[in-house]
Amino acid sequence: MRTRGTIIIRGIVQGVGFRPFVYAKAQEFGITGTVKNLGSEVEIHAFGDRFEEFLAAVSQGTPLSHIDSVEVRDLRGNVPDTFTILESGSGNLSGFIPADVATCDDCIVDILTPGGRYEGYWATSCVNCGPRYSIINTTPYDRERTSMAAFPMCAACGSEYTDPSCRRHHAQTIACSTCGPQLTLIRADGKPVTAKNPIQEAAALLDAGSIVAIRGIGGFHIACTEEAAGVLKHRLGRTEQPLAVMATPEEVERIAIVSDEDRRLLHSRERPILVLAKRDPTSHPAISGLHTIGCMLPYTGLHHLLFAYLAHPLLVMTSANLPGYPMITDLAVALKRLSGQVDYILTHDRRIVNRCDDSVIRDGYIIRLSRGLAPKRAAIDLGDTCILGVGPELNANISIYQRGFCITSPHVGNVRNPGTLAYLQETVEKIGGLTGARYDRIVHDLHPQFLSTRYAHEVAEAVGAELLAVQHHRAHIAATTREECVGIAIDGVGYGDDETVWGGEVFAGQVPHLDRVAHLEVVPMPGGDLATRFPERMLYGILPTSGVREMLSSRGWSDIELAVLTRQVERGLNVAATSSTGRVLDAAAALLGICRERTYDGEPAMKLESAAYAGRAAVWDIEFSRDGGCEVFSTRSLLAEACRRSAAGERVNDVAASFQYNLARGVAAMAVRAAEERGIHRVALSGGVAYNRAIRETILGEVRTAGLTVVVNREYPLGDGCISFGQVVYGGSVGE
Repeated sequence: MRTRGTIIIRGIVQGVGFRPFVYAKAQEFGITGTVKNLGSEVEIHAFGDRFEEFLAAVSQGTPLSHIDSVEVRDLRGNVPDTFTILESGSGNLSGFIPADVATCDDCIVDILTPGGRYEGYWATSCVNCGPRYSIINTTPYDRERTSMAAFPMCAACGSEYTDPSCRRHHAQTIACSTCGPQLTLIRADGKPVTAKNPIQEAAALLDAGSIVAIRGIGGFHIACTEEAAGVLKHRLGRTEQPLAVMATPEEVERIAIVSDEDRRLLHSRERPILVLAKRDPTSHPAISGLHTIGCMLPYTGLHHLLFAYLAHPLLVMTSANLPGYPMITDLAVALKRLSGQVDYILTHDRRIVNRCDDSVIRDGYIIRLSRGLAPKRAAIDLGDTCILGVGPELNANISIYQRGFCITSPHVGNVRNPGTLAYLQETVEKIGGLTGARYDRIVHDLHPQFLSTRYAHEVAEAVGAELLAVQHHRAHIAATTREECVGIAIDGVGYGDDETVWGGEVFAGQVPHLDRVAHLEVVPMPGGDLATRFPERMLYGILPTSGVREMLSSRGWSDIELAVLTRQVERGLNVAATSSTGRVLDAAAALLGICRERTYDGEPAMKLESAAYAGRAAVWDIEFSRDGGCEVFSTRSLLAEACRRSAAGERVNDVAASFQYNLARGVAAMAVRAAEERGIHRVALSGGVAYNRAIRETILGEVRTAGLTVVVNREYPLGDGCISFGQVVYGGSVGE
């Protein structure tokens, strides 16, 4: 039996309290020696009769760690008298800093217990909780390399930091009201508000109807009560957009239908926003006009203290940035951009090094990969090539692969503007630096005009890397499975091989060889992106009939506007061609009068889904044809059937439900036939439309009924937040 050895533990072992954990186990088992951080591994020199027990214990890791491997090497030398934590050194960078997590229950007790050292202190944390990624500058993860370096520990914190029996032993974020970051309440014009307790004063202002910006872990949020939600939406210019709420657990259970899995996620250390069905679909219209509402629980000490003072059990809590733009992290920027939107700002003086928005999940499927869930590290063998995936244009993030692991960044945003592109570049530089990446291959979207594509070219030229363009929907499938499959990709838009706008695609094969075998009917988008904003244009593009013209006329379209639209479609002037599932849903929403103008991303389809929630679906006849070797599902005939039923007086809710159901049936039928023809037994589903529960479950049900296996990605978003990972997977599969 061994009594000594050098133990090398690799994985996510920085920022997770690993060294104090090892120290505590050494004391428990009578082990002497040392422990040292070496990048993404911990090196332990251990001596003692209970070495094997010690080895088994440290191999389990801490709550926030992730162990990849444990190696034991021979160790010679004299037996030391004590066990010591050594200063960190450089080394392997295959691991990564964990994501920011919620304040743990033990720390919440400390904050809310009268008379304790941490009573009322908003930034209380320990080795098991609090900020990580949002505060780190460089590795290895030690206080001096984080934004906590600006706050030297007081004697009391220093004592706990060096106390092996304390859970704040070597907790790099340890701080208290004496030495740690401080809160300030200011007016929107920058003038300070005199308040003995800024959180208590902010709670009183919120209860009184004020709108308050709150600086959190990864950026600024805007908060208000439900009664003030209409005012907030008006100030933001987002009168139709649903907002998320932060609430007590009891209030979430009261307003929404919460499954056991939802409850687990709500209370998890990741604390995402969950999109839940309302108990009363018509309730809380000022917050959300949909049948769903986004809910999250308090996840920082500041939030828990705020709710301890609030009279209201619920706060609207939305990101302070414009949709698709980076989180606001700097007070000066907040004062400039939030002028006229908020009344007060509750801020702190700890620098946010890496911004991070809230993660969003629905039915267990990730919508936005961010705080708590990202940076995400996945073990995957793509060979020795170092690969950067720069993502798509909308809902972008980045992924970096090297040495058997892929790191995917938190949500970046819509790379259509210089600000978000700069954030994308910043994210590449930050994560690339933390992982020591040296790129051999850079993968980008097939669209030549995307700013992310241009950026990929710039980086490739600068570092001498190979460039690879990957079609958007193939990246969706690559992110879902590397196995042979029939892949369904249903979303809004993606640049296709034929330079048309794809979005309702069925592929067959195995990455990187995915053949397009079926798709939705290619239809006109009059005005291109204008048809996305005004879905009635999409409706007429698909159904250019006199009946639709009369409908548009009755809704206020002028004769001149109708004449221009008609000529556009007839002559193909400024008309894009698309097979997009999202645009078909937009057209249906326009037909039924559910949404005439899109004011936020996905609005027509989301409102159609809410209308369908109260409807009953019926089986309609659906039509297929073949074009260029592909099977084609006729969405014109589907929309025409919806038009006939609507004109006949059928309930809007029932037509909406039937439209979704039969659209999903048609997509599933094409996939099933493709699988049968090719002898493939696996069907993968991806794309933003798959967040629609009725459409997703119909497709999955039809596929399973055909005896096929279904694969849906629960580790990455179904929407475009999976694209950068799919690009990396695709890039690592080329040449296999």
